Amino acid sequence: MIRVLIAEDQSMVRGALAALLTLESDIEIVAQAADGRQALARIERGDSQPDVVLTDIEMPGMTGLELAQALQQRGARPRVIIVTTFARAGYLRRALDAGAAGYLLKDAPAKQLADAVRRVHAGLRVIDPELAIAAWDEADPLTDRERQVLRLAGEGATTAGIADHVHLSEGTVRNYLSEAIGKLGAQNRVEAARIARSKGWL
Repeated sequence: MIRVLIAEDQSMVRGALAALLTLESDIEIVAQAADGRQALARIERGDSQPDVVLTDIEMPGMTGLELAQALQQRGARPRVIIVTTFARAGYLRRALDAGAAGYLLKDAPAKQLADAVRRVHAGLRVIDPELAIAAWDEADPLTDRERQVLRLAGEGATTAGIADHVHLSEGTVRNYLSEAIGKLGAQNRVEAARIARSKGWL
């Protein structure tokens, strides 16, 4: 049996994914979580020991990308498949960098989901081919720090608020924002955040 943990903040979607995979004779849903932090806690406690983790990207508390990265840093066993509505090359690149072994869209056929679980469990990668091509054609120009301050700016934080949150001086924050705005060809921080988010870079 392939043991699967599902991390998804929308309970209806989480339930639907679980119901679909439960129909497969070789797949067992061993745990469900409403966000990445809950999923990581279950895995670290060792009470579920999944082989594969299915996770969304955007979730409160801890995103699916942060969950994948945390598991990679810990050398944890489960392999991660991102299942999302975001058909964005930037998200795919970040998912692969975070150690994800699969990237599927939620509108993919149900049979494709079960096949992806089996293939990833067998040590393979499963990635939408068109997204894979786009991901390597369009590189993310932002550094991790630029992405961090731009994300906060896009959420409405002031320069002082960002500086306090990331423990940097206001001048340094302004420099990072200026660099990000320039790289994205934007007029201001709000437009820069919008552009970066639309490409999956935030």
